[in-house]
Amino acid sequence: MTTSIENKKPTHSIQVIDRMSHLLDLISGYENGVTLKILSADTGLHPSTAFRILASLRENGFVERDSNGRYRLGIRLSHLGILAAKNIDIRETAREVLEDLRDQVGETVNLLVREDHEIVYVERATVNRMMRVEQIVGGRALLHITAVGKLMLGELGEKGLDRYVAKTGLPRYTRNTITTADKLKKAVSLASQQGYAYDDEEAERGVGCVGVLVEYQNRKDLVGLSISAPIDRRSTDWISLLMESARILSDKLSRSVVAT
Repeated sequence: MTTSIENKKPTHSIQVIDRMSHLLDLISGYENGVTLKILSADTGLHPSTAFRILASLRENGFVERDSNGRYRLGIRLSHLGILAAKNIDIRETAREVLEDLRDQVGETVNLLVREDHEIVYVERATVNRMMRVEQIVGGRALLHITAVGKLMLGELGEKGLDRYVAKTGLPRYTRNTITTADKLKKAVSLASQQGYAYDDEEAERGVGCVGVLVEYQNRKDLVGLSISAPIDRRSTDWISLLMESARILSDKLSRSVVAT
C-alpha cells in the first residue's frame, strides 16, 4: 500500500520540504537504488514534480543517480550524519573548556566546526556584560571571513583553497573582507605559520575575533576555538590562552573517542 503525500495537509510544514523528506526516506529503504517511476508511485507525486525535487537534491549532494537512472542517498547526507553525531559529543566535552576560557578573558568564546566551505557555530560561552558579541549557535559563516576559517583553509592545501575561491567567489561583507585570491592566500599562509588567525571586522563591522584550531581525530581542519569581542577590546594576550585551551580540548576529545 502506498501513501500519497499529495493529500496530506500538515498544520506546520512546508510542502516542498515534506516532499523532499519523504523522497529521502523512501530512497534510504532501497539498498541498490530506486527508479523515478517507483518513487513517483510510492509518494503519489507526479513524475515531473518528483524529478525536479530529485534534481535539486542531486545538485546539493543529498542524492546520487547512477547510469541506470536509479537514485540512492548521496555522500553529503553521510557527512552530515557523522557531523551531527560528533557535534553532540564535542559540545558536551568542550563546555567546561569554553567556560574556563570565557572566565579568563571576559569575552564570548565559540566552538566551531567546518562543514564544506562554511564554519558552523555549535557551542558558545557568553559573558554577563552589556556590550558583548554573541554568535548564534547553529549560525554559519564562509571560511574566508572568519579567523578559524582562514586556518582551516590552510589545512586544506593550495588546491583546496583554489576550489574554495572558485566555489564561493569570495563575497564581500564589510570593507575589510578579503575578496581576492592573492590576498586570501597571503592571509591563510600567515595564519598557518603563526598557528592563530584574526578576523579584523571582516564578517561584521565593529567585531573582531582571534581563533585557533583544535586537533581532533588526527585532523586540524574540523574543529576550532575563537574569542569574539568588540574590536577595540580584542587583545593579543588571548592567543596563548586560546592555544592552551585548544590543547586541553584536544586531549579531552581524544580521551572521549578512546572511551567510546
